[in-house]
Amino acid sequence: MSAVRCVLDARAALGECPVWAADERALYWVDILAPSLNRLDPASGENRSWPMPDAIGSFALCDNGDAVLALRSGFFRFSFADGRLVSIAEPVKGQQGVRFNDGKASPDGRFFAGTMDEAQLSRPLGALYRLDPDGRCHRVAEGLIVSNGLAWSADGATLFHSDSKGKAIYAWDYDASTGEIAHRRVVARPDEAIGRPDGGACDRDGYYWSAGISAGVINRWAPDGRLDRRIELPVPHPTCPCFGGPDMKTLYVTTLSHAMTAQQRAACPHAGSIFAIDVDVAGVPVARFKG
Repeated sequence: MSAVRCVLDARAALGECPVWAADERALYWVDILAPSLNRLDPASGENRSWPMPDAIGSFALCDNGDAVLALRSGFFRFSFADGRLVSIAEPVKGQQGVRFNDGKASPDGRFFAGTMDEAQLSRPLGALYRLDPDGRCHRVAEGLIVSNGLAWSADGATLFHSDSKGKAIYAWDYDASTGEIAHRRVVARPDEAIGRPDGGACDRDGYYWSAGISAGVINRWAPDGRLDRRIELPVPHPTCPCFGGPDMKTLYVTTLSHAMTAQQRAACPHAGSIFAIDVDVAGVPVARFKG
């Protein structure tokens, strides 16, 4: 494993949702609070940004070249070609103190995204939603404080999911033919010192990589809940890992800066940057939405 290197001094308030586009050799990501959707070319270091009208929790690239977004209130389609934004479904529109957060496309082309208690970060107001390619929206889990950490195993049969404030990493059985999830079980319950779970990614060996947002680390969890590996980062608050690169062995990590004091930011000027680490195992590619 190589050293951690900064690939974009983004100074993002809340960098999140990195997605590797293999055909473009580019990393897409969001700054939830800017708010913006971004595209980084790691080879040149060029970053392009598309401003958004509201907080953007997550997104998925689409088969047709568009993107489907989880903005504050729900799901929208975004055209990179002309910047057009069209509402698909807004299940929490008008619900005060709640917004959409982490999301990811499933291997079969659906888009899952969850909500969170943004106002107090303590109430179980969050839920997990599934957007099907035909535009129908389904609420598939509830009782979450901060829905997070979505990632599928290499065979697509297991969905990992976390509740950041509930301090739990879960696994679900996933049925690709229907998009249904079932039989939730606890994989791990990491505390603040180990690293409260934020975003996640899966590798080809069945392990789950979790951003330990409270401990400045990336944790690699075995399917049986054993903590297999910890990678320390040069910033205190990583938010989400993503595998990319030509061999899918580069781990990209987004981070945040908004929760830090001015003194803390001065002492850690790369907070909010995007980092990369060469690792010894390939990751599972993130799929595209088929709608």
